[in-house]
Amino acid sequence: MKLAKTLAGLMLAASFVAGPAAAQDYPSKPVNYIIPFNAGGESDIAARLQQPVWEKLTGQSLVIQYMAGAGGAQAWSQLNGMEGDGYTIMGTNLPHIVLQPMAQDVGYKTDDISNVYFFQYTPDAIVVPKDSQFKTLQDLIDYAKQNPGVVTVSGSGTNSANDVAQTRFNNLAGVNTTYIPFSGTSPATAAVLGSQVMAGFSYTTAAIAQGDQMRVLAVAADERVPSFPDVPTFKELGYDMVGGAYRGVAVPKSTPEDVKKQLSDVLDKINHDEGFIKKMEDGGFVVINVPYDKVPDFMAKRQEEYQAVAEKMGIAKK
Repeated sequence: MKLAKTLAGLMLAASFVAGPAAAQDYPSKPVNYIIPFNAGGESDIAARLQQPVWEKLTGQSLVIQYMAGAGGAQAWSQLNGMEGDGYTIMGTNLPHIVLQPMAQDVGYKTDDISNVYFFQYTPDAIVVPKDSQFKTLQDLIDYAKQNPGVVTVSGSGTNSANDVAQTRFNNLAGVNTTYIPFSGTSPATAAVLGSQVMAGFSYTTAAIAQGDQMRVLAVAADERVPSFPDVPTFKELGYDMVGGAYRGVAVPKSTPEDVKKQLSDVLDKINHDEGFIKKMEDGGFVVINVPYDKVPDFMAKRQEEYQAVAEKMGIAKK
């Protein structure tokens, strides 16, 4: 009897030791990373840069898959129906997951998305063709004030980060430009290059790819972007405008809290890897560190900003 009690006590003690240790084993097998857009876009590029660092740190594969459709809504509307074991993760984007359900029924609500980490954003950048009459942002503003509605500005779709940026810019600069939405960054950029529009709201990542074929007038970042050291920020020019497309990682809501935290910890380590940071900055991305415990405050701030802009954009509250 005494021996049985002793053995039982040892087994109980072992269970307490094994429990936390087992919790630290995540990930113990390959993780599927779903990108809700087509291959080749900024979300895919960032995931491809995360992939080798993830595999170096964890010893497990990060399998990138694509579920494109409806500007990301097709994937996000299915997220909570997936298994919540930490082995299916999905990229998320702002302002998409806030503005989409605000504008219409897209099969999910913002609060349905369980974000665990936000790791980067691509700053909005206002660009013009290389031979444009606008040499500076002030040139464009002066012309827009003298010619209301004449300046056409391309962007990557309706209710996108570019759409938000154009609305905020109009308000801050006191101008009236005309937004022309395209089906993505590539066609919006092509419209600028072909002078189909007078300017465009794009991202620093897209501007880098065009080399000297486009002129970047200003970037919506807190500080100058390393890849564009000679381009001023909007803030430098007197316009309090910082933003772009923020990207993070989410999991099904049924995922246990400890797994969400462990996933956040892995992503945080990736975000502090010097090689990863350099590649991201060279590509025009701005690295940000928003771990799981900071996500609620980060989301609340973004939602407040987007709500204010949404009213100006004519998006109905829901």
